[in-house]
Amino acid sequence: MGSVGDCYDNAICESFFATLECELIERETFVTRAEARLSIFEFIEGWYNPERLHSGIDYQSPQRYDDEYHSRDHSQSEEPRLPVAA
Repeated sequence: MGSVGDCYDNAICESFFATLECELIERETFVTRAEARLSIFEFIEGWYNPERLHSGIDYQSPQRYDDEYHSRDHSQSEEPRLPVAA
C-alpha cells in the first residue's frame, strides 16, 4: 500500500473489497455469521487467490503462472561459470 496521503493509499484494499462485494456478498444471502465467514473464506482461498487474473503476471492466474514456471527448463538460468585458468 502507499504512504498516507498519496493517490495509492488504500487502493489495493478498496479494489479487493469491491470485488468481494460484487462477486459474492451482493449475490448471496447468509443466514448466520458462520455461513458468511465460510463463504468468504471459500471465495478468497478458492477463487480470488489461486484463480483470479493478475496484471503483474501477464493476466494469468497464479496457479497457471506457477505451473508454467515449473514446467520451463531452468538449467540455463544458473550463473555462468568462469573458465578456470591453467
